[in-house]
Amino acid sequence: MDAIQLLNTAIVKSKELKIDDSYEERLKKVCDSPAIEHLNKAIQSLSSSANVTHDQSAQMIIELIRDLDSIWSDYVMMEGIDSLKNMLNTSN
Repeated sequence: MDAIQLLNTAIVKSKELKIDDSYEERLKKVCDSPAIEHLNKAIQSLSSSANVTHDQSAQMIIELIRDLDSIWSDYVMMEGIDSLKNMLNTSN
């Protein structure tokens, strides 16, 4: 049990060291970007065409982006695993 607590603590501390404290600057930069303006238009358009609220529309878009990110993460991981398997098979 002690080992688990130590490892959990080490994981949390290592993540804490990687936090970029310029989040306010980064958020302002993102909010001022043309992409946000276009995302706002997309939210309004989806809201109108799907007959949902703007909040629901924004959530639908975010869920879609997260799904795409997850799919591509899985794909890249599988490609890497396949590549490793091929390398191991050729070396044997």
